[in-house]
Amino acid sequence: MAGTDRSADVLLSDGTTAHLRPITPDDAAAIVAMHSRFSERTRYLRYFSPYPRIPERDLHRFVHVDHHDREAFVVVSGDRIVAVGRYERLGPAAGDAEVAFVVEDAHQGRGIGSVLLEHLAAAAREAGMRRFVAEVLPVNAAMLRVFSDAGYQIQREYADGVVHLSFPIAPTEQSLEVQWGREHSTEARSIARLLAPRGVVVYGASATGQGIGAAVLGHLRDGGFTGAVVPVHPSAATVGGLPAHPSAVTAGVPVDIAVVAVPPDVVPSAVADAATAGVHGLVVLSAGFAEAGPDGAAAQRELTRSAYAAGMRVVGPNCLGIANTDERIRLNATLAPRLPVAGRTGFFSQSGAFGVALLAEADRRALGLSSFVSAGNRADVSGNDLLQYWQDDPGTDVILLYLETFGNPRKFARLTRRIGRTKPIVALASPARGPATGVGAGPADPVIDVGVGPAGPDGAAVTELFARSGVIRVDTVAELFDVGVLLAKQPLPAGRRVGIVTNSSALAGLAATACRALGLTVADGYPADVGPRASAHDFADALADAAVAPDVDALVVVFAPPLPGQLPDEDTDFASALASVALAGDRPTVATFLAGRLPDGVPSYPSVEEAVRALARVVAYADWLRQPPGVLSALDGIDRRRAAAVLDAGGAVPDLLAAYGIELVRVELAASADAAVRVAEGIGFPVVLKAAGGGLRHRLDLGAVRLDLPDADAVRRAYVEMAGRFGAEVLVQPMVPPGVACVVETVEDPAFGPVVGFGLGGVATELLGDRAWRAAPLTDTDALALVDEPRAAPLLHGYRGTEPVDRAALAELLQRVGRLVDDHPRIRSLRLNPVLARTSGLSVLDAQVRIAPSAVRPDTGPRRL
Repeated sequence: MAGTDRSADVLLSDGTTAHLRPITPDDAAAIVAMHSRFSERTRYLRYFSPYPRIPERDLHRFVHVDHHDREAFVVVSGDRIVAVGRYERLGPAAGDAEVAFVVEDAHQGRGIGSVLLEHLAAAAREAGMRRFVAEVLPVNAAMLRVFSDAGYQIQREYADGVVHLSFPIAPTEQSLEVQWGREHSTEARSIARLLAPRGVVVYGASATGQGIGAAVLGHLRDGGFTGAVVPVHPSAATVGGLPAHPSAVTAGVPVDIAVVAVPPDVVPSAVADAATAGVHGLVVLSAGFAEAGPDGAAAQRELTRSAYAAGMRVVGPNCLGIANTDERIRLNATLAPRLPVAGRTGFFSQSGAFGVALLAEADRRALGLSSFVSAGNRADVSGNDLLQYWQDDPGTDVILLYLETFGNPRKFARLTRRIGRTKPIVALASPARGPATGVGAGPADPVIDVGVGPAGPDGAAVTELFARSGVIRVDTVAELFDVGVLLAKQPLPAGRRVGIVTNSSALAGLAATACRALGLTVADGYPADVGPRASAHDFADALADAAVAPDVDALVVVFAPPLPGQLPDEDTDFASALASVALAGDRPTVATFLAGRLPDGVPSYPSVEEAVRALARVVAYADWLRQPPGVLSALDGIDRRRAAAVLDAGGAVPDLLAAYGIELVRVELAASADAAVRVAEGIGFPVVLKAAGGGLRHRLDLGAVRLDLPDADAVRRAYVEMAGRFGAEVLVQPMVPPGVACVVETVEDPAFGPVVGFGLGGVATELLGDRAWRAAPLTDTDALALVDEPRAAPLLHGYRGTEPVDRAALAELLQRVGRLVDDHPRIRSLRLNPVLARTSGLSVLDAQVRIAPSAVRPDTGPRRL
């Protein structure tokens, strides 16, 4: 890989940005300047001597590297190089390299050393190195911590006054956990600084009070923001009743965010002024960037580059703004004139224009808001950043996301699997569905790309993939709020059993039908129909009984107004009756009141179907929470380097699978009857003949597969019959014990990266698309759930007197396949068909693999923005 391809914008531990890139010869003067700013202590700790100046010979070597055996990265903050890290291979063909780095005094303690180590290790692995060694003085506690806290297995030796460290640089579960932990803390801290600013500077607020800049200024002022609000104006003394300044610096107050609402061509000057004032983040409301075409996209890239160079994050451009309802902050830096009431729901909207309507709907439904961010074009800050922040935010209990696209879907799935365990996440999302392809070579052929095969997960399966990641995926804006209100105002259900209470037999039937259609169980003795003449007191008694019934996990309450004159006026407050029971209990309650006052604190829906649908979404989430999260099993027999070597050499599929402990039943190709007989005799009778042509090797129904051939004559006869119909080439395999035919496949999904599919074999299941899917790699619980999820899965448990199969063996196979495709992005699809599952063990009879250039998987490698 060329050195320039390794540059990255990175987030540091204080939430600010910096740029990391390979060193170049042009950096010589900047390296000398950085060295001159080092303290004597820093020079001594790095070079083990005073080293007051860099000799010309050393300088030349420092800045001239080959980006393979020798690599060096610099970290740039503003216009200065503030750190440099390097590795150097120890010998021409050695797998070890010496690593070292140094950080300017003023920038130490910002996590730069950890970032450098991650990127150096990734570059060294690409160059074929397996281990780093380093020498550190014992008094250099900070550097020793960088190494010891990285999650690698470090060996230490002390000799000659120096600590000698060595450690393998292959990613480990612990090193990834460390990396992700640092990613979480830096991204959360970065967003926290945006949402709790000490002051806000506004660019673009006109003195006349017209325009979006003036509107946001007014919302900040009138919303009671507790910090300083600084309008910047070239000439006016006051704007919106507030003192104006020609620049943010002249205001003389600390400002952490800048709201930019100026024409696109003026944005760069606003960014430069904000950078000079030490602003942490930009909220760019201005349009005319990537959404406007190629020129706008280029301007957006330059905006982001300039912001990163100054350590700033960017919300937008073309966004609605940000808000925080915390009483200590009261920030309304949005175009919405009114925010929803303060509450405990965090809301992210990618759309700026649509965001105003979403906030208005939240306000109408009295869904309390903790914080809000509209990302617009999402040049930098995304939903993933907000998830990191909301995970630890004590003021947020529920997370709502309106997403138009996914920037880093693999990271999204990783974060939601973790965050969803403590805070429910509801997402309205429409990820682009691209073609998922896969097939490939036969078992005895080289690993090559030969075509296009089965499609990946359909819409329903993608929704299920979201659910398995802890996300409640909804289909409409109305449903986003239906589910959000229920989660915000009611406890989670303990199960799927629903008690229905109503005063209308017709509505009782509708509710019961809706529950069953959505997989909920109507509890025994329900629906409870109190009848149209029941009073509010009678209604409350029935609700109270349901609220304590041992076999009821949730309540659906449907109320139709009684006819005039049926009840005395003093006993018609059904809403209060419901609220008094529902709010005192520990079971979620949804209601449909067709007339009259709605109950306070109880989620109410216009129709029975909407109420039950929202409840079903929450029940499914509660089911997911009750499932153990699972672990990545320690699978023996996995040799990642061997598999990579097979891929590099274009080796055979059996060798690739064997590197991950997957054994393929022996198969050989024959192109004549004599050859088929010779192969069969070498394998041992009985054997199987399969047509080698694409798509035929599983078609027993077409005669393209001949089983249990006991001798040479049978093989010869079968070959002659098959060659006449399907072509001269056949595959010969030993006959294996019978079993239930299964299919394991993988595809590269646009939203989730590599996903593993499982189903039972056969034309009928193929026709019905009876496949279940999970994102790779699979945990032990993922794999077992995947085995049991297809509609035909009862055949694996023993059906009509058959023996149950070895589901544990199938689950292990799925984990190995998931690990293989996750480790090697060049495997774009893989298909094992059939896999014969038996009472004890299984046999993989055929494999097809599609290889292509590595798929883009942004949630891998060292941290970067």
